[in-house]
Amino acid sequence: MIHILVVDDDKNTRRLLKAVLESEMYTVHTAENGEDALAVMDREHIDLAVLDVMMPKMDGYEFTKLLRENQNNLPILMISARQLPRDKHKGFLVGTDDYMTKPIDEEEMLLRIKALLRRAQIVNERKIVIGDVVLDYDSFTVKKPGQMQELPQKEFMLLYKLLSYPGKIFTRIQLMDEIWGAQSETGWETVTVHIGRLRRRFEDWEEFKIESVRGLGYKAVKCG
Repeated sequence: MIHILVVDDDKNTRRLLKAVLESEMYTVHTAENGEDALAVMDREHIDLAVLDVMMPKMDGYEFTKLLRENQNNLPILMISARQLPRDKHKGFLVGTDDYMTKPIDEEEMLLRIKALLRRAQIVNERKIVIGDVVLDYDSFTVKKPGQMQELPQKEFMLLYKLLSYPGKIFTRIQLMDEIWGAQSETGWETVTVHIGRLRRRFEDWEEFKIESVRGLGYKAVKCG
């Protein structure tokens, strides 16, 4: 799953961009300014930022400059109402990867994002490969030579999330919010049930396993 951070001080713009990006199956986080964006990045793994220029507290230029000074190569698509060449030049000078002017053409934005992700060598095939095991997000299958499991959607998304970040601990609440949605009325116990099903499905597979971390949650571990 690819995580995109939308940073804009306008609530309606954040809401629109979030909807557009989620329609393409990206996981979207939002922030109102550069300072809030840094806080989000402390909590979440982010693959790309869509960044407004003019914001209070810390604007897009400052945010980008700070990241680059700290050797952070996060792909950044800068978006601004400013259309003068000098404004674009400043964006590229501080380290943005691409620059678009408002009003935004949504289709063009999506194409630019895909190009940036390819350039950043982020896997865009929606697959995870672990040794001979392949998780295919488009078919909800996990397969290796001679074996294939076709999983229910939630089970697959849970396993895909864990194996996207092997070794990273996720709390039940984090997994619940991401897979079932923050507004879901289903209890976090559902995560425990699905983890149990995944363990039974793959108990004889030697390539990976799901571990419980006492008092914290779960993590996936690559084996061998």
